[in-house]
Amino acid sequence: MKKVLLTLSLALATTLGAQFSSGTVSLGSTGMTVKLDTTPTLATITLTGADTTYLGIGFGTVGMANGADGFVYNANSTSTTNLDYTFGGIGSISPDATQNWTMTSNTTVAGIRTVIATRTLAGGSGDFAIPNAAGAINIFFAKGPGLNLQYHGANRGYATLNMAGTLATNEAIAVAGNKIVLYPNPAKETVSFKNADKIKSVEIYESTGRKAMSVKPNGDTISISDLKPGSYYLEIALKDGSVSYEKLIKE
Repeated sequence: MKKVLLTLSLALATTLGAQFSSGTVSLGSTGMTVKLDTTPTLATITLTGADTTYLGIGFGTVGMANGADGFVYNANSTSTTNLDYTFGGIGSISPDATQNWTMTSNTTVAGIRTVIATRTLAGGSGDFAIPNAAGAINIFFAKGPGLNLQYHGANRGYATLNMAGTLATNEAIAVAGNKIVLYPNPAKETVSFKNADKIKSVEIYESTGRKAMSVKPNGDTISISDLKPGSYYLEIALKDGSVSYEKLIKE
């Protein structure tokens, strides 16, 4: 990726194929992170945290006020497919009758769970409408002392997702099932790819535009152990001749 591509990202964000991202946002002392990506038709959320707790966020600044919209990974036996929740006040939460979030990935590496899910921007009845635009989206968050929804104690807080334009490509507008997805992200030693069979090669660039390394995936995983901690951009050449761009945080 040349430096000019980085400087053009905001200009590209104003085109028909514009897409936006919050980047990876750390959620206080919970150890959780969240990342929200949007295209003109789709929202993708990436939520990470300890694999021994439930993980949840809500949209807005009112916390668990009646009617607030939430996204929760809750691993009890009856709700592993339920991600879409509505709050009914403090201590009251229930899964929506219609589940608009669809989980596309649920992986655990070294004690950290990464959950990736998609939904339409509008969602369903009562859902927070996620804009495909630059700007701030306020959220609240919590993790539990266990995998089942229960009292969160001090493991909670508020944060802001600052959505900014990213490079627009045909792949970003594609159906979610065909999108190249990185996980975990942030990562320390290795990165895996969803739909890795579509990848021809991967070029990794520093945020300055300098190429850091070139790799050819062995299976669905690449090593990033030689990279210094920081932000990187991956230029992913696909076998169909197109190119996808993804941002990676190296811890």
